[in-house]
Amino acid sequence: MPDVEEETGIRKGGRPPSPSPVSAPPVPQRPDGTVLAFDFGEKRIGIAIGETQLALAHPLTTIAAEQTDVRFEAIGRIIAEWRPCLLVVGLPVHMDDTEHAFTARARRFARQLEGRFNLPVELVDERLSSREAESMLRAAGVAAKRQKPVRDQVAAQTILQDYFEQHARH
Repeated sequence: MPDVEEETGIRKGGRPPSPSPVSAPPVPQRPDGTVLAFDFGEKRIGIAIGETQLALAHPLTTIAAEQTDVRFEAIGRIIAEWRPCLLVVGLPVHMDDTEHAFTARARRFARQLEGRFNLPVELVDERLSSREAESMLRAAGVAAKRQKPVRDQVAAQTILQDYFEQHARH
């Protein structure tokens, strides 16, 4: 006669066997700490900074260089100084959500950041971030001809603030 446990899966003490451990996929955790955001461009890269705890973005600097090695050297110095836990890159797309040539370049830049600095990188829709930056600068009383040196870092600020709003803790 077969054993009761074999046949029913119930132990002689009347309790079913312990379930086998099943590993659930880890819940992605948003890192806590400093976050750097990038508004990638061919001639300039705007950079903003913020802290996840405050969820408030601030313009930091603009890298005005077209040479890749110069750009990444400057980014490396900023990362060494601020020690971010996360990088955010603005992803340009058309208003109808379709991608264009610069979308691929921004994605490539994000992959390069991740590979070179071994930090997680998230992409954030950056539609209208430059226009919003111009509007913010105008509202702050910055004349149009004086906006160019800071417009990209203010655009990065809007990208980072959008990231914080999308990932607000509840």
